[in-house]
Amino acid sequence: MAQSYDVIIIGAGPGGYVAAIRAAQLGLKTAIVEREHLAGICSNWGCIPTKALLRSAEIMHYAEHSSDYGVKIDGKATPDLPAIVARSRGIAARMNGGVGILMKKNKIDVIWGEAKITKPGEIVVAKTTKKPMEPQVPPPKNTKGEGTYSAKHIIVATGARPRALPGIEPDGKLIWTYFEAMSPKEMPRSLIVMGSGAIGIEFASFYRTMGVDVTVVELMANVMPVEDAEISRFARKRFEKQGMKFLMESKVTKVEKGANSVTAHVETKDGKVEKLTADRLISAVGVQANIENIGLEAVGIAIERGIVKIDEYGRTSVPGIYAIGDVAGPPMLAHKAEHEGVVCVEKIAGLHPHPLDRLLVPGCTYCNPQVASVGLTEAKAKELGYDIRVGRFPYAGNGKAIALGEDQGLVKTIFDRKTGQLLGAHMVGAEVTELIQGFVVAMNLETTEEELMHTIFPHPTLSEMLKESVLDAYGQALNI
Repeated sequence: MAQSYDVIIIGAGPGGYVAAIRAAQLGLKTAIVEREHLAGICSNWGCIPTKALLRSAEIMHYAEHSSDYGVKIDGKATPDLPAIVARSRGIAARMNGGVGILMKKNKIDVIWGEAKITKPGEIVVAKTTKKPMEPQVPPPKNTKGEGTYSAKHIIVATGARPRALPGIEPDGKLIWTYFEAMSPKEMPRSLIVMGSGAIGIEFASFYRTMGVDVTVVELMANVMPVEDAEISRFARKRFEKQGMKFLMESKVTKVEKGANSVTAHVETKDGKVEKLTADRLISAVGVQANIENIGLEAVGIAIERGIVKIDEYGRTSVPGIYAIGDVAGPPMLAHKAEHEGVVCVEKIAGLHPHPLDRLLVPGCTYCNPQVASVGLTEAKAKELGYDIRVGRFPYAGNGKAIALGEDQGLVKTIFDRKTGQLLGAHMVGAEVTELIQGFVVAMNLETTEEELMHTIFPHPTLSEMLKESVLDAYGQALNI
């Protein structure tokens, strides 16, 4: 007889494990199925370990520029690659273990293996066939294994994986995904990064800071094409000043492999083909949802453009089956998955959660300089017919930024001229990934320009630039 639960969640990434915890808090008997590692890609191979690498790059940058701060360091700063990678992997393991503790604390059963939905309300878990990329933290003691399990509610949270282009498939040696880029055996001398989205530009930034010759190939006209065009242009200039090279409106059409190098055939916007040779190539052309081999189509769940079709509460086309996170579509971000998971579970429990507003999901890119945004870009606001006011404030006008030696950056705000509604905020510069939440809260509370103007920001802080950008949109900026 199948063991029964109120809720079974397939996938223990950020969306899955947060949904499981919320379900347990609400008194639902809960289990979570995982085939590889608790905490998912984000904590094991994405969000967290990449930030550890970028932190090492930041320390390297400050060491190289210590004289700018009146500090002398004898000798040249050099990266210790094994130590950098070991630190990053150790942090990933800590996150992995931490989720195991949370599962035990909340009395959530962890079912180890590969799940397949056999019919609404039932899954079969088989022994995992996926070989982990490295030794994993041992499963928590509250772990179950192969067998049949039933639940009134099944939530699919299987995440996504790197997208591979035909003919340019990653091989783990010369052509990397973020998995290999995160734990290189040796530092390449030169690198081609295919794609300038968040993943591509973060690795480009890390490797360039470590002294690698980096060329970024991007199909679109702007670096980080989802960002506001003005912010994108500002960031690109800073990247180029660091020595990063860009081929825009270009695509890699073919890759030739050598013994220890790759040659990329890059077709530019005018149709010409340029050959670039480098030690390694990182394929960062997006991700694709993990929808295969979990029984979705067999039970009649609707799939559109490679993702599970859901409503505003995560419900699929089959009653009792839900989907959250990357498998349910963009924006493919951990914090969006977590919020979706909470909304989905609270709806299951009979509460009345507000549906996720995707426009209010912030995006953060941890390159140098950092980039963060929420809401509409200037171009999108105009396209939608808004009559807008735009405010800008440069880092060069902020005392704290100058004191930090971080005076290159920009805060940009976009308002509806008629109502004062904050439509979007876009930032580039030091610590903008920590600052953006101020605008996210403001937009969530439907704050107007007047309320932001009347808010007192502490001095001296970088956060003062948020208010100054608002003031500038209405011709009242005080420090420019």
